Amino acid sequence: MLNGGRFGMEKTGQIQGSAVGGPAVGQNPNPPAGPQPQSQSSSVQNGNVDREQIYNWILELGNPETREMALLELSKKREAVPDLAPMLWHSFGTIAALLQEITSIYPLLIPPTLTGAQSNRACNVLALFQCLASHNETRGMFLQAHFPLYLYPFLHTTSRVRPFEYLRLTSLGVIGALVKSDEQEVINFLLTTEIIPVCLRIMESGSELSKTVATFILQKILLDDIGLSYICQTYERFSHVAMILGKMVLSLAKVPCARLLKHVIRCYLRLSDNPRARDALRLCLPDQLKDDSFGPQIRDEHTKVWLITLLKNLEPAIGGPVGEQRVAPNALNYCCGSSKVHSFG
Repeated sequence: MLNGGRFGMEKTGQIQGSAVGGPAVGQNPNPPAGPQPQSQSSSVQNGNVDREQIYNWILELGNPETREMALLELSKKREAVPDLAPMLWHSFGTIAALLQEITSIYPLLIPPTLTGAQSNRACNVLALFQCLASHNETRGMFLQAHFPLYLYPFLHTTSRVRPFEYLRLTSLGVIGALVKSDEQEVINFLLTTEIIPVCLRIMESGSELSKTVATFILQKILLDDIGLSYICQTYERFSHVAMILGKMVLSLAKVPCARLLKHVIRCYLRLSDNPRARDALRLCLPDQLKDDSFGPQIRDEHTKVWLITLLKNLEPAIGGPVGEQRVAPNALNYCCGSSKVHSFG
């Protein structure tokens, strides 16, 4: 899979705030329209967990008549129960019930007829998926069972209405929870299932928060040596990533978002660690990153250091400001798409 040319194809909402600075569970600023079942829980309050109630809710997932309330309660309480993931994974029939909930949404994607209530229910399932993806005991089994593939239909949707945007955002949160582990197994799985073009499309046309999570995922892939090598292996892959990052910079110059800009700059910095990509970036790095256009926006010290380091990495070996130095012919071929320079060999 790592020897291909381009990527091959061209996510309620429970995104953990710690992943990319987004909203935590239940804090989505624009929840989908549609009624949620009223919570009946007083058993898990202020960190006090009634284990028997947790077990009862897990059992109720197996009954279609009680599943919706159980999903709501478990998704809200998952951070208060550190071992909820293995409890879910090893309980009889639970995973099958969760998958049944996910696949029942597929017919509502095309044509796009998903309602707010249906989106909420699916996103409560995805919150439990994120729980499974985050836990050290269940993450490997979650990958081995190819569970992330069940989310790809949600990520491929393009409708901009709130229920769909919320579904995409929460699905991205599951992938984000996976990459936060920094495990090689996760990166290998994502590369072989073509997550990069999915993230690039969302980075180009998604909502601000979805763009942020998708860019975070790309950043984590790039920070892995195999991920960086994969993206920089061919002109087609590098140019696709560089083109989308460039468009994002232009957009951020008009509509600032410091959190998103932080991840974009980190992606550029990591790309500059690859010699051929570094040469190419000397030609195609957006001027806005070189002329202090974002100076007033960048208050985070890490982001400042990353941008300074990026520009230093792109300085010529001998004299001349960034963007005006001479670049090796092979870098020109790489940027311009010469068929004679196809991989990093």
